[in-house]
Amino acid sequence: MVKNRRLESEGPIFGVRHLQCLLVFCGLSVAYALRVNLSVAIVAMTDRNDSNPNFDEYKWTEKTKSLVLSSFFWGYVVTQVPAGSLAHKFGGKIMLLLGIGVCSVLTILTPICAKLGDWKLVCGLRVIQGLSQGFLFPSTHTILSKWAPVEERGTLGTYSYSGAQFGTVVMLATSGVVASSSMGWPGIFYISGGVGMVWTFAWFAWGASSPAEYKRISPEEKKLIETSLGFASKPEENTTPMKTPWCRILTSVPFLVLTLVHCTHNWGFWTLLTEIPTYMKNILGMDIKSNALLSALPYTAMFLMCFVFSTLQSTLSRHQCIPLSVSRKLFNSIGHWIPMITLIALGYVGADRINLAIVLLTITVGINASTYLGFQVNHIDLSPNFAGVLMGITNCAANIMSIIAPLIVGFIVTDEKNSAQWRFIFFIAAGFYFIGNLLFVVFGKTTVQSWNDMESTRVAKGRDGNCAESQH
Repeated sequence: MVKNRRLESEGPIFGVRHLQCLLVFCGLSVAYALRVNLSVAIVAMTDRNDSNPNFDEYKWTEKTKSLVLSSFFWGYVVTQVPAGSLAHKFGGKIMLLLGIGVCSVLTILTPICAKLGDWKLVCGLRVIQGLSQGFLFPSTHTILSKWAPVEERGTLGTYSYSGAQFGTVVMLATSGVVASSSMGWPGIFYISGGVGMVWTFAWFAWGASSPAEYKRISPEEKKLIETSLGFASKPEENTTPMKTPWCRILTSVPFLVLTLVHCTHNWGFWTLLTEIPTYMKNILGMDIKSNALLSALPYTAMFLMCFVFSTLQSTLSRHQCIPLSVSRKLFNSIGHWIPMITLIALGYVGADRINLAIVLLTITVGINASTYLGFQVNHIDLSPNFAGVLMGITNCAANIMSIIAPLIVGFIVTDEKNSAQWRFIFFIAAGFYFIGNLLFVVFGKTTVQSWNDMESTRVAKGRDGNCAESQH
Protein backbone atom coordinates (compact mmCIF):
# COMPACT_ATOMS: atom_id res chain seq x y z
CA MET A 1 0.00 0.00 0.00
CA VAL A 2 2.85 2.37 0.83
CA LYS A 3 4.47 1.57 -2.52
CA ASN A 4 1.20 2.21 -4.37
CA ARG A 5 0.73 5.56 -2.63
CA ARG A 6 4.30 6.56 -3.48
CA LEU A 7 3.84 5.70 -7.17
CA GLU A 8 0.52 7.51 -7.19
CA SER A 9 2.16 10.66 -5.78
CA GLU A 10 4.70 10.65 -8.59
CA GLY A 11 1.96 11.28 -11.13
CA PRO A 12 1.64 9.75 -14.60
CA ILE A 13 4.66 8.53 -16.57
CA PHE A 14 3.90 11.11 -19.24
CA GLY A 15 2.06 13.94 -17.58
CA VAL A 16 1.18 17.51 -18.47
CA ARG A 17 4.58 18.69 -17.21
CA HIS A 18 6.23 16.39 -19.76
CA LEU A 19 3.94 17.75 -22.47
CA GLN A 20 4.99 21.29 -21.59
CA CYS A 21 8.67 20.33 -21.81
CA LEU A 22 8.09 18.60 -25.15
CA LEU A 23 6.44 21.75 -26.47
CA VAL A 24 9.29 23.88 -25.13
CA PHE A 25 11.79 21.51 -26.77
CA CYS A 26 9.98 21.96 -30.10
CA GLY A 27 9.77 25.70 -29.56
CA LEU A 28 13.50 26.03 -28.96
CA SER A 29 14.13 23.82 -31.99
CA VAL A 30 12.02 26.13 -34.15
CA ALA A 31 13.59 29.25 -32.66
CA TYR A 32 17.13 28.12 -33.40
CA ALA A 33 16.15 27.01 -36.88
CA LEU A 34 14.81 30.51 -37.48
CA ARG A 35 17.99 31.95 -36.04
CA VAL A 36 20.52 30.03 -38.14
CA ASN A 37 18.64 29.58 -41.42
CA LEU A 38 20.28 32.64 -42.93
CA SER A 39 23.77 31.22 -42.31
CA VAL A 40 23.22 28.62 -45.03
CA ALA A 41 20.68 30.53 -47.16
CA ILE A 42 23.07 33.44 -47.61
CA VAL A 43 25.47 31.17 -49.51
CA ALA A 44 22.78 30.42 -52.10
CA MET A 45 21.48 34.00 -52.09
CA THR A 46 24.89 35.32 -53.12
CA ASP A 47 25.87 32.55 -55.58
CA ARG A 48 23.04 31.04 -57.64
CA ASN A 49 25.40 28.46 -59.17
CA ASP A 50 25.58 26.69 -55.81
CA SER A 51 21.84 25.99 -55.75
CA ASN A 52 18.82 26.53 -58.01
CA PRO A 53 19.88 29.23 -60.53
CA ASN A 54 16.27 30.30 -61.21
CA PHE A 55 16.10 32.57 -58.17
CA ASP A 56 17.44 36.03 -57.39
CA GLU A 57 21.13 36.49 -56.67
CA TYR A 58 22.54 39.31 -54.55
CA LYS A 59 26.05 40.64 -55.07
CA TRP A 60 26.85 41.20 -51.41
CA THR A 61 30.45 41.65 -50.31
CA GLU A 62 31.84 39.70 -47.37
CA LYS A 63 31.46 42.80 -45.20
CA THR A 64 27.81 43.11 -46.19
CA LYS A 65 27.15 39.44 -45.50
CA SER A 66 28.78 39.71 -42.08
CA LEU A 67 26.64 42.77 -41.37
CA VAL A 68 23.48 40.87 -42.30
CA LEU A 69 24.49 37.84 -40.24
CA SER A 70 25.26 39.90 -37.15
CA SER A 71 22.15 42.12 -37.33
CA PHE A 72 20.02 39.54 -35.51
CA PHE A 73 22.03 40.11 -32.35
CA TRP A 74 21.58 43.89 -32.43
CA GLY A 75 17.99 43.34 -31.34
CA TYR A 76 18.67 40.19 -29.35
CA VAL A 77 20.84 41.93 -26.74
CA VAL A 78 18.29 44.69 -26.11
CA THR A 79 15.54 42.51 -24.66
CA GLN A 80 17.69 40.18 -22.53
CA VAL A 81 17.56 42.06 -19.22
CA PRO A 82 13.87 43.15 -19.23
CA ALA A 83 12.66 39.79 -20.59
CA GLY A 84 12.75 38.04 -17.23
CA SER A 85 10.60 40.70 -15.53
CA LEU A 86 8.06 40.69 -18.35
CA ALA A 87 7.83 36.90 -18.34
CA HIS A 88 7.29 36.97 -14.56
CA LYS A 89 4.59 39.64 -14.90
CA PHE A 90 2.66 38.36 -17.92
CA GLY A 91 3.56 34.67 -17.83
CA GLY A 92 6.05 32.63 -19.80
CA LYS A 93 3.43 31.30 -22.20
CA ILE A 94 2.42 34.61 -23.77
CA MET A 95 5.98 35.92 -24.04
CA LEU A 96 7.22 32.71 -25.69
CA LEU A 97 4.19 32.72 -27.97
CA LEU A 98 4.81 36.30 -29.11
CA GLY A 99 8.55 35.81 -29.44
CA ILE A 100 8.46 32.79 -31.73
CA GLY A 101 5.24 33.84 -33.49
CA VAL A 102 6.61 37.23 -34.55
CA CYS A 103 9.93 35.70 -35.59
CA SER A 104 8.11 33.07 -37.72
CA VAL A 105 6.04 35.65 -39.60
CA LEU A 106 9.11 37.78 -40.33
CA THR A 107 11.00 34.71 -41.54
CA ILE A 108 8.29 34.04 -44.13
CA LEU A 109 8.61 37.68 -45.26
CA THR A 110 12.41 37.50 -45.68
CA PRO A 111 12.50 36.71 -49.46
CA ILE A 112 10.13 39.57 -50.33
CA CYS A 113 12.08 41.94 -48.08
CA ALA A 114 15.33 40.99 -49.83
CA LYS A 115 13.68 41.67 -53.20
CA LEU A 116 12.20 45.02 -52.18
CA GLY A 117 14.92 46.48 -49.98
CA ASP A 118 18.05 44.40 -50.62
CA TRP A 119 20.38 43.82 -47.65
CA LYS A 120 19.29 46.92 -45.75
CA LEU A 121 15.71 45.75 -45.35
CA VAL A 122 16.88 42.23 -44.50
CA CYS A 123 19.07 43.73 -41.75
CA GLY A 124 16.09 45.62 -40.35
CA LEU A 125 13.98 42.48 -40.39
CA ARG A 126 16.68 40.47 -38.61
CA VAL A 127 16.97 43.14 -35.91
CA ILE A 128 13.25 42.76 -35.14
CA GLN A 129 13.62 38.98 -35.14
CA GLY A 130 16.42 39.38 -32.60
CA LEU A 131 14.20 41.57 -30.42
CA SER A 132 11.48 38.91 -30.43
CA GLN A 133 13.87 36.05 -29.64
CA GLY A 134 15.41 37.98 -26.76
CA PHE A 135 12.47 36.71 -24.69
CA LEU A 136 13.23 33.09 -25.50
CA PHE A 137 15.43 31.91 -22.63
CA PRO A 138 13.96 34.08 -19.85
CA SER A 139 10.48 32.81 -20.80
CA THR A 140 11.66 29.21 -20.99
CA HIS A 141 13.37 29.53 -17.61
CA THR A 142 10.18 31.00 -16.13
CA ILE A 143 8.05 28.16 -17.50
CA LEU A 144 10.40 25.47 -16.21
CA SER A 145 10.49 27.08 -12.78
CA LYS A 146 6.70 26.65 -12.56
CA TRP A 147 6.36 23.19 -14.13
CA ALA A 148 9.45 21.15 -13.16
CA PRO A 149 9.44 19.56 -9.69
CA VAL A 150 12.73 20.04 -7.87
CA GLU A 151 13.57 16.34 -8.24
CA GLU A 152 13.08 16.48 -12.04
CA ARG A 153 14.41 19.96 -12.77
CA GLY A 154 17.75 18.81 -14.17
CA THR A 155 16.24 16.15 -16.41
CA LEU A 156 13.36 18.23 -17.74
CA GLY A 157 15.61 21.25 -18.18
CA THR A 158 18.15 19.23 -20.19
CA TYR A 159 15.47 17.79 -22.43
CA SER A 160 13.96 21.22 -23.03
CA TYR A 161 17.16 23.12 -23.76
CA SER A 162 18.57 20.41 -26.02
CA GLY A 163 15.99 21.62 -28.53
CA ALA A 164 18.32 24.50 -29.37
CA GLN A 165 20.96 22.13 -30.75
CA PHE A 166 18.35 19.91 -32.40
CA GLY A 167 16.88 22.85 -34.32
CA THR A 168 20.34 23.93 -35.45
CA VAL A 169 21.11 20.42 -36.70
CA VAL A 170 17.85 20.05 -38.63
CA MET A 171 18.13 23.47 -40.26
CA LEU A 172 21.76 23.10 -41.30
CA ALA A 173 21.16 19.54 -42.56
CA THR A 174 18.10 20.32 -44.70
CA SER A 175 18.51 23.88 -45.92
CA GLY A 176 21.05 23.02 -48.62
CA VAL A 177 18.73 20.40 -50.09
CA VAL A 178 15.81 22.85 -50.02
CA ALA A 179 17.89 25.58 -51.70
CA SER A 180 18.78 23.21 -54.54
CA SER A 181 15.18 22.06 -55.00
CA SER A 182 12.43 23.69 -57.05
CA MET A 183 11.64 25.94 -54.05
CA GLY A 184 15.11 27.51 -54.20
CA TRP A 185 16.64 29.46 -51.32
CA PRO A 186 13.30 31.20 -50.51
CA GLY A 187 12.00 27.76 -49.52
CA ILE A 188 14.37 27.75 -46.55
CA PHE A 189 12.50 30.72 -45.09
CA TYR A 190 9.01 29.57 -46.12
CA ILE A 191 9.38 26.11 -44.59
CA SER A 192 11.06 27.17 -41.34
CA GLY A 193 8.64 30.08 -40.87
CA GLY A 194 5.68 27.81 -41.62
CA VAL A 195 6.80 25.24 -39.05
CA GLY A 196 7.16 28.09 -36.58
CA MET A 197 3.55 29.12 -37.16
CA VAL A 198 2.38 25.51 -36.64
CA TRP A 199 4.24 25.43 -33.32
CA THR A 200 2.68 28.77 -32.34
CA PHE A 201 -0.83 27.37 -32.77
CA ALA A 202 0.10 24.19 -30.86
CA TRP A 203 1.59 26.23 -28.01
CA PHE A 204 -1.49 28.45 -27.88
CA ALA A 205 -3.70 25.37 -27.60
CA TRP A 206 -1.70 23.23 -25.16
CA GLY A 207 0.89 25.47 -23.53
CA ALA A 208 0.47 27.01 -20.07
CA SER A 209 2.54 29.25 -17.85
CA SER A 210 1.86 27.17 -14.73
CA PRO A 211 -0.14 24.13 -13.52
CA ALA A 212 -2.76 26.49 -12.12
CA GLU A 213 -3.54 27.70 -15.67
CA TYR A 214 -3.90 24.22 -17.17
CA LYS A 215 -7.45 23.04 -16.53
CA ARG A 216 -7.01 19.43 -17.67
CA ILE A 217 -4.11 18.56 -15.37
CA SER A 218 -4.86 15.77 -12.91
CA PRO A 219 -5.13 16.73 -9.22
CA GLU A 220 -2.34 14.27 -8.38
CA GLU A 221 0.15 15.79 -10.82
CA LYS A 222 -0.78 19.33 -9.85
CA LYS A 223 -0.26 18.48 -6.18
CA LEU A 224 3.05 16.80 -6.96
CA ILE A 225 4.40 19.90 -8.72
CA GLU A 226 3.07 22.49 -6.30
CA THR A 227 4.16 20.56 -3.22
CA SER A 228 7.65 20.08 -4.63
CA LEU A 229 7.98 23.77 -5.45
CA GLY A 230 6.58 24.82 -2.07
CA PHE A 231 3.41 26.69 -2.98
CA ALA A 232 0.70 24.09 -2.58
CA SER A 233 -1.01 25.98 0.21
CA LYS A 234 -0.39 29.52 -0.98
CA PRO A 235 -0.13 30.85 -4.54
CA GLU A 236 3.39 31.71 -5.58
CA GLU A 237 2.30 35.18 -6.67
CA ASN A 238 1.67 36.19 -3.05
CA THR A 239 5.34 35.94 -2.12
CA THR A 240 7.18 39.26 -1.95
CA PRO A 241 9.86 39.58 -4.64
CA MET A 242 13.36 40.20 -3.36
CA LYS A 243 15.06 43.43 -4.35
CA THR A 244 18.03 43.13 -6.66
CA PRO A 245 21.33 44.44 -5.16
CA TRP A 246 22.58 45.85 -8.46
CA CYS A 247 25.69 47.59 -7.13
CA ARG A 248 26.95 44.57 -5.24
CA ILE A 249 26.32 42.30 -8.23
CA LEU A 250 28.11 44.59 -10.68
CA THR A 251 31.14 44.92 -8.36
CA SER A 252 31.40 41.22 -7.54
CA VAL A 253 34.67 39.75 -8.87
CA PRO A 254 33.30 36.19 -9.38
CA PHE A 255 30.34 37.61 -11.31
CA LEU A 256 32.55 39.87 -13.46
CA VAL A 257 34.74 36.86 -14.28
CA LEU A 258 31.61 34.89 -15.16
CA THR A 259 30.55 37.68 -17.51
CA LEU A 260 33.94 37.68 -19.22
CA VAL A 261 34.04 33.92 -19.74
CA HIS A 262 30.49 34.04 -21.15
CA CYS A 263 31.61 36.75 -23.59
CA THR A 264 34.69 34.85 -24.75
CA HIS A 265 32.63 31.68 -25.18
CA ASN A 266 30.10 33.44 -27.39
CA TRP A 267 32.84 34.91 -29.56
CA GLY A 268 34.20 31.49 -30.43
CA PHE A 269 30.89 29.66 -30.66
CA TRP A 270 29.04 32.17 -32.83
CA THR A 271 32.03 32.78 -35.09
CA LEU A 272 31.80 29.10 -35.97
CA LEU A 273 28.01 28.97 -36.19
CA THR A 274 27.66 31.89 -38.60
CA GLU A 275 30.78 31.39 -40.69
CA ILE A 276 31.17 27.61 -41.10
CA PRO A 277 29.00 27.40 -44.28
CA THR A 278 30.99 30.17 -45.99
CA TYR A 279 34.31 28.67 -44.87
CA MET A 280 33.40 25.19 -46.13
CA LYS A 281 32.35 26.57 -49.50
CA ASN A 282 35.32 28.83 -50.20
CA ILE A 283 38.21 27.01 -48.51
CA LEU A 284 37.13 23.36 -48.59
CA GLY A 285 35.35 23.69 -51.95
CA MET A 286 32.09 21.96 -50.98
CA ASP A 287 28.82 22.47 -52.83
CA ILE A 288 25.83 23.71 -50.86
CA LYS A 289 24.23 20.27 -50.39
CA SER A 290 27.27 18.69 -48.74
CA ASN A 291 28.03 22.05 -47.11
CA ALA A 292 24.71 22.13 -45.25
CA LEU A 293 24.77 18.46 -44.27
CA LEU A 294 28.32 18.60 -42.97
CA SER A 295 27.70 21.93 -41.25
CA ALA A 296 25.07 20.12 -39.19
CA LEU A 297 27.45 17.35 -38.09
CA PRO A 298 29.27 19.40 -35.39
CA TYR A 299 25.97 20.44 -33.81
CA THR A 300 24.71 16.86 -33.91
CA ALA A 301 27.82 15.96 -31.94
CA MET A 302 27.12 18.78 -29.49
CA PHE A 303 23.51 17.64 -29.05
CA LEU A 304 24.67 14.12 -28.18
CA MET A 305 27.59 15.25 -26.02
CA CYS A 306 25.20 17.24 -23.80
CA PHE A 307 23.88 13.93 -22.48
CA VAL A 308 27.33 12.30 -22.32
CA PHE A 309 28.83 15.06 -20.19
CA SER A 310 25.68 15.28 -18.06
CA THR A 311 25.90 11.56 -17.27
CA LEU A 312 29.61 11.84 -16.50
CA GLN A 313 29.08 14.77 -14.14
CA SER A 314 26.21 12.99 -12.39
CA THR A 315 28.41 9.94 -11.84
CA LEU A 316 31.25 12.03 -10.40
CA SER A 317 28.84 13.91 -8.17
CA ARG A 318 27.10 10.75 -6.95
CA HIS A 319 30.38 9.19 -5.93
CA GLN A 320 31.68 12.50 -4.52
CA CYS A 321 34.88 12.19 -6.57
CA ILE A 322 35.60 15.90 -6.87
CA PRO A 323 34.24 19.06 -5.19
CA LEU A 324 31.84 21.33 -7.04
CA SER A 325 34.43 24.03 -7.71
CA VAL A 326 36.81 21.55 -9.36
CA SER A 327 33.94 20.03 -11.36
CA ARG A 328 32.86 23.39 -12.78
CA LYS A 329 36.40 24.35 -13.77
CA LEU A 330 37.21 20.90 -15.14
CA PHE A 331 34.21 20.76 -17.46
CA ASN A 332 34.67 24.37 -18.50
CA SER A 333 38.32 23.67 -19.34
CA ILE A 334 37.30 20.69 -21.46
CA GLY A 335 34.71 22.83 -23.25
CA HIS A 336 37.14 25.69 -23.99
CA TRP A 337 40.72 24.47 -24.16
CA ILE A 338 40.15 21.39 -26.32
CA PRO A 339 38.31 23.53 -28.93
CA MET A 340 41.15 26.04 -28.65
CA ILE A 341 43.64 23.38 -29.78
CA THR A 342 41.44 22.05 -32.58
CA LEU A 343 40.76 25.56 -33.88
CA ILE A 344 44.48 26.26 -34.18
CA ALA A 345 44.94 22.95 -36.00
CA LEU A 346 42.00 23.73 -38.29
CA GLY A 347 43.72 26.87 -39.51
CA TYR A 348 46.45 24.75 -41.14
CA VAL A 349 44.18 22.24 -42.89
CA GLY A 350 43.78 22.76 -46.63
CA ALA A 351 41.18 21.68 -49.19
CA ASP A 352 43.14 18.48 -49.87
CA ARG A 353 42.37 17.20 -46.36
CA ILE A 354 38.62 17.72 -46.13
CA ASN A 355 37.97 14.75 -43.84
CA LEU A 356 40.45 16.03 -41.27
CA ALA A 357 38.86 19.49 -41.39
CA ILE A 358 35.41 17.99 -40.76
CA VAL A 359 36.73 15.97 -37.80
CA LEU A 360 38.34 19.06 -36.27
CA LEU A 361 35.18 21.14 -36.75
CA THR A 362 33.08 18.41 -35.18
CA ILE A 363 35.36 18.18 -32.15
CA THR A 364 35.55 21.97 -31.79
CA VAL A 365 31.79 22.44 -31.65
CA GLY A 366 30.81 19.13 -30.03
CA ILE A 367 33.11 19.50 -27.03
CA ASN A 368 31.55 22.93 -26.35
CA ALA A 369 28.69 20.98 -24.73
CA SER A 370 30.91 20.54 -21.69
CA THR A 371 30.42 24.21 -20.82
CA TYR A 372 26.79 23.47 -19.86
CA LEU A 373 28.31 21.95 -16.72
CA GLY A 374 30.85 24.77 -16.35
CA PHE A 375 30.25 28.51 -16.51
CA GLN A 376 26.72 28.19 -17.88
CA VAL A 377 25.37 26.99 -14.53
CA ASN A 378 27.70 29.10 -12.40
CA HIS A 379 25.00 31.79 -12.12
CA ILE A 380 23.03 29.47 -9.83
CA ASP A 381 26.15 28.66 -7.80
CA LEU A 382 26.83 32.33 -7.09
CA SER A 383 23.27 33.36 -6.35
CA PRO A 384 20.26 31.01 -6.42
CA ASN A 385 17.96 33.94 -5.64
CA PHE A 386 19.19 36.17 -8.47
CA ALA A 387 20.30 33.56 -11.01
CA GLY A 388 17.84 34.89 -13.61
CA VAL A 389 19.12 38.44 -13.21
CA LEU A 390 22.73 37.26 -13.53
CA MET A 391 21.92 35.29 -16.68
CA GLY A 392 20.17 38.29 -18.22
CA ILE A 393 23.21 40.50 -17.63
CA THR A 394 25.85 38.02 -18.81
CA ASN A 395 23.81 36.89 -21.81
CA CYS A 396 23.30 40.51 -22.84
CA ALA A 397 27.02 41.22 -22.65
CA ALA A 398 27.96 37.93 -24.31
CA ASN A 399 25.68 38.51 -27.27
CA ILE A 400 27.41 41.79 -27.99
CA MET A 401 30.31 39.50 -28.87
CA SER A 402 27.93 37.68 -31.22
CA ILE A 403 27.49 40.98 -33.05
CA ILE A 404 31.15 41.90 -33.17
CA ALA A 405 32.57 38.49 -34.14
CA PRO A 406 30.95 38.25 -37.63
CA LEU A 407 31.82 41.91 -38.28
CA ILE A 408 35.48 41.20 -37.52
CA VAL A 409 35.32 38.33 -40.02
CA GLY A 410 34.08 40.79 -42.64
CA PHE A 411 36.97 43.18 -42.00
CA ILE A 412 39.69 40.51 -41.91
CA VAL A 413 38.48 38.13 -44.62
CA THR A 414 38.65 40.40 -47.67
CA ASP A 415 39.35 37.39 -49.91
CA GLU A 416 37.03 34.49 -49.09
CA LYS A 417 39.39 31.97 -50.69
CA ASN A 418 42.45 33.10 -48.70
CA SER A 419 43.15 30.39 -46.12
CA ALA A 420 45.63 32.61 -44.24
CA GLN A 421 42.88 35.14 -43.49
CA TRP A 422 40.56 32.41 -42.20
CA ARG A 423 43.45 31.04 -40.12
CA PHE A 424 43.72 34.41 -38.38
CA ILE A 425 39.98 34.25 -37.57
CA PHE A 426 40.46 30.85 -35.94
CA PHE A 427 43.47 32.12 -33.96
CA ILE A 428 41.40 34.99 -32.55
CA ALA A 429 38.62 32.62 -31.45
CA ALA A 430 41.18 30.24 -29.90
CA GLY A 431 42.76 33.12 -28.01
CA PHE A 432 39.40 34.12 -26.53
CA TYR A 433 38.76 30.53 -25.46
CA PHE A 434 42.14 30.41 -23.70
CA ILE A 435 41.85 33.74 -21.88
CA GLY A 436 38.23 33.28 -20.81
CA ASN A 437 38.76 29.86 -19.28
CA LEU A 438 42.04 30.90 -17.64
CA LEU A 439 40.23 33.70 -15.81
CA PHE A 440 37.48 31.30 -14.78
CA VAL A 441 39.96 28.73 -13.45
CA VAL A 442 41.92 31.33 -11.45
CA PHE A 443 39.18 33.66 -10.21
CA GLY A 444 35.92 31.74 -10.63
CA LYS A 445 33.92 30.78 -7.52
CA THR A 446 31.11 28.34 -6.80
CA THR A 447 30.25 29.52 -3.28
CA VAL A 448 27.03 31.45 -2.71
CA GLN A 449 27.84 35.16 -2.55
CA SER A 450 27.01 37.27 0.51
CA TRP A 451 24.59 39.48 -1.45
CA ASN A 452 22.41 36.51 -2.35
CA ASP A 453 20.32 36.35 0.83
CA MET A 454 17.77 38.84 2.07
CA GLU A 455 19.68 39.98 5.17
CA SER A 456 22.82 40.75 3.15
CA THR A 457 20.70 42.64 0.66
CA ARG A 458 19.24 44.84 3.41
CA VAL A 459 22.69 45.60 4.80
CA ALA A 460 24.02 46.28 1.31
CA LYS A 461 21.21 48.71 0.64
CA GLY A 462 22.41 50.92 3.47
CA ARG A 463 26.03 50.71 2.33
CA ASP A 464 25.22 51.29 -1.35
CA GLY A 465 23.43 54.53 -0.59
CA ASN A 466 21.66 55.69 -3.72
CA CYS A 467 22.52 52.64 -5.82
CA ALA A 468 19.56 51.68 -7.95
CA GLU A 469 17.55 48.63 -6.87
CA SER A 470 14.60 47.12 -8.66
CA GLN A 471 12.08 44.36 -8.15
CA HIS A 472 13.23 40.93 -9.31
